[in-house]
Amino acid sequence: MKQKLMAFLVVMTLITTPLLAQTTPASGLSKIGYTNVDYILGKLPESKVMQNQLEVTKAQLDKALGETYKEAQDKYEAYQKNGANMTDVIRADKEKELQNLQTRIQEMQNNAQTSLQTKQQQLLEPILTKINNAIQEVGKENGFLYILNMDAGPGSTPIILFTATEENNATPLILRKLGVDPDKADAAPAAATPAKPATTAPATTPAATPKKK
Repeated sequence: MKQKLMAFLVVMTLITTPLLAQTTPASGLSKIGYTNVDYILGKLPESKVMQNQLEVTKAQLDKALGETYKEAQDKYEAYQKNGANMTDVIRADKEKELQNLQTRIQEMQNNAQTSLQTKQQQLLEPILTKINNAIQEVGKENGFLYILNMDAGPGSTPIILFTATEENNATPLILRKLGVDPDKADAAPAAATPAKPATTAPATTPAATPKKK
């Protein structure tokens, strides 16, 4: 989970649209800058807080799912052990109970994934808003006509493939605006795309679900 969330910390499927910081075009204003929102996100303290909160949420979901799975396994084992001695009515009732538990586990898995995605989106939104505000300010203060996001989104080719100079790399300015010292952060490659977060599903997945005998 931690590895996935660390990969995730750099930004999830939520940020598929490049962020632009734009000033009103004016005479002599032609400097086009670039940055990497994913990289910036991964350097913010808020990202670590978000990771911790998501790990807590996931652990809670895993615990609830694990308890239900154990209940189903125990009842299935009891059914296998005693099923031959049950009356037809009791056997049918036990089989129906096992089927209901199987359905319940599947629903819990789906609901847990949705819940985790929703939590992630709720935590991520204000951080992205903060980053975007910093981009807007940096763009206006430094005379950029545009600030492009290098990353075009998951599974896509980066927008910027080559830069001859780092002169228009706005990332250090944006990090400083956000209170992060760029000199203490790892250098962001000019045309590299950081790993994309995977949407995390609950780790506890039953190896087998109870079935009718």
